[in-house]
Amino acid sequence: MIGHLMTYLRYSPDIETREPDEQESIDGIIQGMTQESQTVEKRDGHAVRASHAKSTACVIGKLIVAPGLPPELAQGLFAEPGTFDVAVRFAQGPGEKLGDRVSTHRGMSIKVFGVEGAKLPGHDAPTQDFVLASGTTFPAGTAAGFLSQAKKIGLTVPMPEGVKSAAASVARNINKVLNAVGAGPSPTLDFYGHPFSHPLVEEYFSQCPVRFGDHVAKIGAFPVAAEQKALADWQLDPHQDEDGFRHAAVDYFEGNDAVFELRAQLWTDAETQPIEDTSIDWPTSASPYRTVATIRLPRQSAYGPDRVRYFDEVMTFRPAHSLEVHRPLGGVMRARMQVYRALSDFRHRENGIAAANTANIQDIPA
Repeated sequence: MIGHLMTYLRYSPDIETREPDEQESIDGIIQGMTQESQTVEKRDGHAVRASHAKSTACVIGKLIVAPGLPPELAQGLFAEPGTFDVAVRFAQGPGEKLGDRVSTHRGMSIKVFGVEGAKLPGHDAPTQDFVLASGTTFPAGTAAGFLSQAKKIGLTVPMPEGVKSAAASVARNINKVLNAVGAGPSPTLDFYGHPFSHPLVEEYFSQCPVRFGDHVAKIGAFPVAAEQKALADWQLDPHQDEDGFRHAAVDYFEGNDAVFELRAQLWTDAETQPIEDTSIDWPTSASPYRTVATIRLPRQSAYGPDRVRYFDEVMTFRPAHSLEVHRPLGGVMRARMQVYRALSDFRHRENGIAAANTANIQDIPA
């Protein structure tokens, strides 16, 4: 079913449908997540990212666009073969720095440099960001659902870390049962209780659709190096090391390159692949993830203090840092475009650090 036998639906501005009270939901998300950030700042004495606060590895490398892509994949950033510099930040999900026994979803944020073309309003650097996370779907399908989820997370922020660890353990164990009986894991439970797996074995996804030139796609990053695949059975013992995911990633990059294939899942069916409900998985039987580029992250010091400070405190990764031809789509993405900016502004203001929409990989410390 690949290639000319498939029908690829085309992008047009009218494929998005806003909820009537969407802006109220977005304002509520910003208010609630800002309060969570204030709670964390009061406790820890420092403002951190409102999600994916605890970095695991901060690395640079290359994105190589594959030659000979078929027309439906040769779109936007991927229209011509070429090589781009990239910065990649691997991180843990919560908007606070917790011990690794609170193992929740993971993040992989990618900034591609040297990108030419019309950008979204407010984005003035020659870059394209892809903000990815473990799991193919976002548990909240709409802006209203995002608000509901944010409220639930907000209630947990003041709780002791031991309670969060217990909750993550319950979610993880229920998912083990679901897998054992063939039901498949629950994305919501995985969000709160992710397996103790190696960060470089994970697959990471946009979860929400983006414009893909003439078409629409979801984006995924899939680990392909033999050294990464050899870690498939690796499990963290959180009782031994509360920063074990970071130490495992740093150790990996000391001796090995990491390679991910960046793949696009094209929009082919408006019924089974909704734009406005990101809690619904797009079936790969109808439209598989197909490789458009390779990300090569060579062996390097993945957690040098100057670089980590720049990645964690200065640099910003946002869905809104985008070419017009890769515009984020759907209610959750429309929310994220406002939420990321508001929370980043809060964090940088509180810490007295100027944010950078990093335009050049040379700006990143070694």
